[in-house]
Amino acid sequence: MKRTITHLADGRELIYFDRRDDADRSAIDRRALDPRPVASELRYDPLTEEWIAVAGHRQTRTFQPTGSASECPLCPSSDTWSSEIPAYDYDVVVFENRFPSFSGNFGTYEDVGGLSEVRPGVGRCEVVCFTSEHSSSFSKLTDEQVGLVMEAWADRTAELSQIEGVEQVFCFENRGEEIGITLAHPHGQIYAYPYVTPRARLQLGAAGRYREAHPGSNLFADVLAAERAEGTRVVAANELWTAFVPAAARWPYEVHVYPHRQVPDLAALTEEERAAFAPLYTSVLRAFDGLFGVVMPYVSAWQQAPVRDGRDLAYLHLELFSIRRAPGKLKYLAGSESAMGAFVNDVLPEQAARMLRSQVDLY
Repeated sequence: MKRTITHLADGRELIYFDRRDDADRSAIDRRALDPRPVASELRYDPLTEEWIAVAGHRQTRTFQPTGSASECPLCPSSDTWSSEIPAYDYDVVVFENRFPSFSGNFGTYEDVGGLSEVRPGVGRCEVVCFTSEHSSSFSKLTDEQVGLVMEAWADRTAELSQIEGVEQVFCFENRGEEIGITLAHPHGQIYAYPYVTPRARLQLGAAGRYREAHPGSNLFADVLAAERAEGTRVVAANELWTAFVPAAARWPYEVHVYPHRQVPDLAALTEEERAAFAPLYTSVLRAFDGLFGVVMPYVSAWQQAPVRDGRDLAYLHLELFSIRRAPGKLKYLAGSESAMGAFVNDVLPEQAARMLRSQVDLY
């Protein structure tokens, strides 16, 4: 793999990840860009003990340009079009988000009164372009291309974890208009948070209590072992990874993908583990698309250990879920879910696993 660092016209960092050592990455950004926005402000909610990022500049971010490659900011540049990627082709590219929720470009932050504390949204937000093919998708990537994406994820996890003030690194993909994507080109994002996220705190809290009750055990490892032993909800597996529908799935179609070895983050995976992930994961994504014969909207979220806290308790895994519950029907977060965080799932997890497993078997 060749890794090349360059910069865009407004100073943002861009990194090419190439399979070939002779890839030429000397192209420059020809655009005249506005100055970079200042970082968001974080406001503390004392009722939930959570930090909320307020980033007003994101209202102006690019939203669904024509849908074609001719105006897509994530496609390669050409003689007549300058995108976020100056090169005329690429394998995998990572660059700083032009409209970030977190960054190191600080402004001024004033007290808002009440019981809320305000501080700058330190951190970093990056975009990961999985392929230069505008009409492709992650499910269509070759195993080699998925491996290169994983190299990029691991590289960025390690690098972003070194930024002062960053507490957790989150690699994820939003796919589909129903999910709310603003760009159709196959891509994901990476958030380097200045705090440990609420879901991570919940999971690590549960894992800590479990270890106290079961000395020497790990909650995530035991969940994986139990699902593999029971088997009903397993969707796909190989020697190094297992994909299963959790028994208490919140979403109509939800799959968790675990390596068989406890590691804290993507950077800790071996070359063999990364290689084994690719065919299993893409088969699950194709199964999602095959369920109803339409492109499945989904969120794909890597749960990694925080930078400092709970790394001995954490267990890297991917959580994939869709809001589609049937052909032409979506799962909306209504009163119970949105207001109270109390989920009601319309699809029996065992049924979802059977349906997905039948699609995986086709490949």
